[in-house]
Amino acid sequence: MNSVEMQASGTSAMQVWQAQAMETRQRVWGDVPDEKWNDWRWQLSHRLNSLEDLSRVMELTDEEIEGLSAPDKFRVDITPYFATLIDPTDPKCPVRRQVMPLGRELRAFTSMMEDSLAEDAHSPVPGLVHRYPDRVLMLVTTQCASYCRYCTRSRIVGDSSANFSRQEHEAQLDYIRRTPQIRDVLISGGDGLTMPPKILDRLLGDLRAIPHVEIVRIGSRVPVFLPQRIDDEFCAMIRKYHPLWINIHVNHPREITPELREACNRLADAGVPLGNQSVLLAGVNDSVHIQRLLVHELVKMRVRPYYLYQCDMVEGAGHFRTTVSKGIEIIEGLRGHTSGYAVPTFVVDAPGGGGKIPVMPNYVLSQAPGKVVLRNYEGFITTYTEPLDYDPLEIRHLESQIPRRTEAGQEGIASLLEGRQFAIRPQGFDATHARGGEMHRLRADSSKWQPFLVGETLEGTAGGGDQPAIEAPAQNGEGE
Repeated sequence: MNSVEMQASGTSAMQVWQAQAMETRQRVWGDVPDEKWNDWRWQLSHRLNSLEDLSRVMELTDEEIEGLSAPDKFRVDITPYFATLIDPTDPKCPVRRQVMPLGRELRAFTSMMEDSLAEDAHSPVPGLVHRYPDRVLMLVTTQCASYCRYCTRSRIVGDSSANFSRQEHEAQLDYIRRTPQIRDVLISGGDGLTMPPKILDRLLGDLRAIPHVEIVRIGSRVPVFLPQRIDDEFCAMIRKYHPLWINIHVNHPREITPELREACNRLADAGVPLGNQSVLLAGVNDSVHIQRLLVHELVKMRVRPYYLYQCDMVEGAGHFRTTVSKGIEIIEGLRGHTSGYAVPTFVVDAPGGGGKIPVMPNYVLSQAPGKVVLRNYEGFITTYTEPLDYDPLEIRHLESQIPRRTEAGQEGIASLLEGRQFAIRPQGFDATHARGGEMHRLRADSSKWQPFLVGETLEGTAGGGDQPAIEAPAQNGEGE
């Protein structure tokens, strides 16, 4: 049924998809009673992963058969519940494309990397990624309920032999205990909600016992792949560890079912703030209209759209990648056209480990002293008149009463705006510009290139570190 036929009949796309899911369940699992079907352990133990299994659910294409037959493919596992959401006759079904391997997965592409975000390079202990100053990513398992074909961590995810041990969990916890700047811990993997309940309970308890850990977050696709896991026992367990936040992962409105709605209702009623992280995927959700329906359905079940990710440059994901301009186009079609809290932040997780970089349409058209020229989503252009007598130093008295977090080496652009540094220089900058020369009388006094007052503290005393903001050229011509 196409959109015109649905409109004429008063049937929504969501209703069509739900009817199709019920039909698939009856056709393939009609002899499984509800008691078993709604048991998350039954779902996990009956996942589909072979040609024989999957051919019972859908008409496989030649490329899907090629993908399933590849000896070195990324792991395939699909819960029976999630398999019912697949259109059995449409190879372009957005649910099907996310979990079914294709032959093209094995094709290399320019800039492809095994660890595209350099997570392992930012891991002080195995499985703990400390990229940002005050928060860490804690990888607790390599296992998931089902496996996304574009997985950023396909280098380890799905590999049971690479799973994290209790000793590695303890090493992660020990690092967090002795690093007081960490106030926020994100649990991921794999998917922490696939772990035995007692182990997850213990990890959450251990984190909550660390005084400087303010919040714990869980990133999980289990509510989408396996909503049966979000039962009363699970909700009672997480109630003990507030403030606890959960981000789920829905990419297409076809994934939003009565079962997922019920799981999200249970979590929200248990006091868990919910967000959603989507990945922009070619042929799945790279459409303003699909994204608008998705965010509307999310907020209806108390899930706030949080991030829309540009697809990472990871092995196996080449055919899912879009241009960055497509993501900007989608935000342009959401901002102003729907509620502000329904608009996610579009980010590129920087290749090489730079972290998430927000990318958005440009709404500032021009600036002049005392004026900013802005445009809105309709193209309406206006001028915001800025005060000419604004004193940005007046707040210093109140600011001095707030403890400042130190972020040595990670101050970034903020340090320039606050006057703590004058410049950020590439590695080896001083050595390059010393040109191999010797120290001489004109180079000896480094104060000549120290900017006046830059590097002062809030109290007004000279400082900002023992080193000047601009250092003297290296004497030996070596890099920094």
